[in-house]
Amino acid sequence: MTATLYVMNGSNSAHNNRTGDGPVNDPGDNQVELLEYVEVTTSDKPSCSVIWLHGLGADGHDFEPIVPYLGLPAGMAVRFIFPHALMRPITINGGAVMRAWYDIIEISTNRGQDEAGINHSARKVRELIDFEISRGIPASKIILAGFSQGGAMALHVGLRYPQKLAGIMALSAYLIFPDRLQSESSKANSVTPVFIGHGTQDPVVPYALGQAAHSLLRAGQRPVEWHSYPIPHSVSPPEIADIGRWMQGCIG
Repeated sequence: MTATLYVMNGSNSAHNNRTGDGPVNDPGDNQVELLEYVEVTTSDKPSCSVIWLHGLGADGHDFEPIVPYLGLPAGMAVRFIFPHALMRPITINGGAVMRAWYDIIEISTNRGQDEAGINHSARKVRELIDFEISRGIPASKIILAGFSQGGAMALHVGLRYPQKLAGIMALSAYLIFPDRLQSESSKANSVTPVFIGHGTQDPVVPYALGQAAHSLLRAGQRPVEWHSYPIPHSVSPPEIADIGRWMQGCIG
């Protein structure tokens, strides 16, 4: 679902619509076709990156306007990558075709999950992380973030990524396959900071699913921040301010 941004004025940051610069070479010299994405930079020479995944039915432009409202210091050189998920039919929406990271049969952490779609999108997100590394940004300076379905993917991929990331952020989201996390998670990201934010009035992704994600990560002794807001399935100025402060702590 698209996010409702309560601040939607134009960004002053440089931005480009990209197709991932076409195929790129992975370490095995295989051609990788990156997802299309929107790029926003706060400096000509970025030293850190934020890969931000949109929600169901949205696209990479959904969170593009948020960048100038994060309150990041002028000297913070950040490259924001807002990828577009592929188009696919969504069961819960009557089979309508839209951008999505995977099909949704029902809002659940385990039942009826599109594992093939999840695995495919997870690979495409990992390719974006790897591409940022190939552009000179170390994994330890990359934040993987997302909203709703994109937040679920951020948790799913980030907690399993083999190199330590700077941070993982999930807004109005949930854990996919929480029962597998202990056996599948990466030791490298066992102490990576995690930000979870959720609206108490969310009618789309139940508030309890966000709480459950936080509880499971906290039980695993992970450094997770939990933030709740009196909002529906959206983001608000207080949440945006909290995100900006958290990002500064991760990559500032």
